[in-house]
Amino acid sequence: MLGNRWLKIFLGLTAALVLLGAVVASQGPKLLLEFPALIKIISELRDPVGPFQPVVWEPGPEFPTTEARLRPPNIVYILVDDLGWNDLSWNGGGVAGGLVPTPNIDSLARDGVEFTMGYAGNATCAPSRAALLTGRYPQRFGFESTPAPPAMGRLSAEMGNRGRPEGAPRTLFHEDRLDAVPPMDEQGVPGSEITIAEVLKEGGYQTLMLGKWHLGDTEGKLPSDQGFDQFLGFEPGGSLFGLDEDPEIISAKNPTDPIDKIVWQLLPFAVRLNKGQRFEPDLYMTDYLSREAARAIEANRHRPFFLYLAYNAPHNPLQATRQDYEALSEIEDHTTRVYGAMIRSLDRGVGEVLDALRDNGLEENTLVVFTSDNGGAHYIGVPGLNDPYRGWKMTFFEGGIHSPFFMKWPARIPAGERRETPVSHFDLFATAAAAAQSAVPSDRAIDGVDLIPFATGADDGEAHDALFWRSHGLKVVLSEGWKLQVDERQGKRWLYDLAADPTERHNLAETRSDQLSVLQARLDAHDAELGSKSFPSLVEAAIPIDRHGMQPYVPGEEFQYWPN
Repeated sequence: MLGNRWLKIFLGLTAALVLLGAVVASQGPKLLLEFPALIKIISELRDPVGPFQPVVWEPGPEFPTTEARLRPPNIVYILVDDLGWNDLSWNGGGVAGGLVPTPNIDSLARDGVEFTMGYAGNATCAPSRAALLTGRYPQRFGFESTPAPPAMGRLSAEMGNRGRPEGAPRTLFHEDRLDAVPPMDEQGVPGSEITIAEVLKEGGYQTLMLGKWHLGDTEGKLPSDQGFDQFLGFEPGGSLFGLDEDPEIISAKNPTDPIDKIVWQLLPFAVRLNKGQRFEPDLYMTDYLSREAARAIEANRHRPFFLYLAYNAPHNPLQATRQDYEALSEIEDHTTRVYGAMIRSLDRGVGEVLDALRDNGLEENTLVVFTSDNGGAHYIGVPGLNDPYRGWKMTFFEGGIHSPFFMKWPARIPAGERRETPVSHFDLFATAAAAAQSAVPSDRAIDGVDLIPFATGADDGEAHDALFWRSHGLKVVLSEGWKLQVDERQGKRWLYDLAADPTERHNLAETRSDQLSVLQARLDAHDAELGSKSFPSLVEAAIPIDRHGMQPYVPGEEFQYWPN
């Protein structure tokens, strides 16, 4: 009798959940606004978060078979999330006027090479990561915007337009495109693409990834399917840094921004190992990923490894440990102080990884790369993140794509070098393959080039004659110091001579028709080569160029329509 009773309860709950799922599918935006906890509960029922579990990193040989300096180099990519150009003390900044120094990150530039014209593959997370891992313009395989479920797009537009001042541009939601957008779990890098992890694994490397994936969360598109032997992190692309109710976690929320509201309502505090069940870390997320990266290095110290450490800091939600927050008591603004505490933890984590390489005798023959997936975001409400550049994440102004780009390899790269040739995330594919003496695929276009000759000074020319960016109707070309941006939604063009005007203050589109014509022709030719393979964007948000999200709208201000 008892068994039948529990069976009936179970079947009743199952039926209720199925019905609830159907309601959520049709009324998702309304429910999310009115019952945010409900959406999170459903998510955790589908993919529960278990208690902390220790991670065992698959050990390499017990003893070295070859001296570390004689074997192929270890390769470590450190990718951070939404870091502003001005967040690093190396760039003359640091949060709150230098109150948050970044000595460990700075050491990578001091002890290696800085590419001063380093660029992200895109101005948002996912396409930028796709470029980094495949060595290709992501538009070649239809991946030019960040994946998002339609319900979230509709909600973002609805919330973004609430209370918008008269005359301010509205966020656009394209209802007529819904049928052309695949389900969220199908929006990812196709399995037919070859990642640098697959290339290095074929060459005998142990391949490891920690942190943010954001390139697909269905079978065939997961890290374990794309060349990584072990994965510890989160997909499709986000996590809290700690539990909001934890008294040792200090948070800063933006009540006016739809993106901030959504991430607080939906994101868990969880990681998963490979394809296993999600579980809670036992530390603040940045500290947890740093510790586990150091442990992974130690476990693999006797064999060549590729470590892709993709921090989710300092992306929102803004959360810091109380200890880091209290260490920055000189910063008066609460939001800026929380953000600064996140940078403090991030820099400490990079130091922990560098210490692990040094302590295990691997520093000399390890190529370490540090960069960010795009620039700082306007919506978190912290001023000056990308100074002196204009623009933010979700714009193609320099503030959105001009990224810190450091490489250190003591065995090959002399310390303290600076190179001014423009380079991009997709160059890291060819660079890692060349360092490992592995062949790049010959059956497809590889857009990146090996940067080691430029880093060492063996090649003092230009790495590229042109770089391109595209997110649907927002398109950019950079060639010979000139940069053209086209916003087809507005019918507007910006033309800058970056050699004379690196911070894009003087638009020459109306006075330099000669350069405009040359660059427009290059842009059109590149578009024709790539074609249009991607699913359409559902949302176009008007992103201000010169103010952050907590500052009031300025009539007549410049903006770009960013298609997601």
